[in-house]
Amino acid sequence: MTTPAPTRPATEQADQRSRMPNPLRHVPEMAKVAEVLHTAVADGPIPATTVSLVQLRAGQLLGSTYFTVRDAADLRRAGESEERISAVATWRDAPYFTGAERAALELVEAVLTPNPTGERVSDEVYARAAEHYDDRELWSLVMVIGRLGLFTPAALIAKPIPGRVPGENYSD
Repeated sequence: MTTPAPTRPATEQADQRSRMPNPLRHVPEMAKVAEVLHTAVADGPIPATTVSLVQLRAGQLLGSTYFTVRDAADLRRAGESEERISAVATWRDAPYFTGAERAALELVEAVLTPNPTGERVSDEVYARAAEHYDDRELWSLVMVIGRLGLFTPAALIAKPIPGRVPGENYSD
């Protein structure tokens, strides 16, 4: 039996700092890229709940506290149940998700998980997604996953502070 890791006192959490300073000071063009990707995802046909479920699963797969805290909080604000939020990690056998949500979760897992026996997104995975999403929706899911791909290095290397808005979670 393992002993749970001790939690940090609230004062320690408040004093957290990211590893790196705000990227906009060094790469101001990043704001434009982020805005375009955000708009493409927000204005796309995929429901915000599905986007957050996909992003939460990606955060779990990547081991990113920043992503998992952010996306779980987004789901809570949207009124999602704790059962659905908790079950994202075990979505394959959890009874809480629609067929379309399952297809999106399978797609992000396929993209982010190496497959030692073949391609990551097999014809079967694509066909299951195509049963629920038309071409525009599939491209929108590509944009959701692509946005994650852009910001994954920032989340894992810079380690922004979980639970803080982007402008407030860097060391400067």
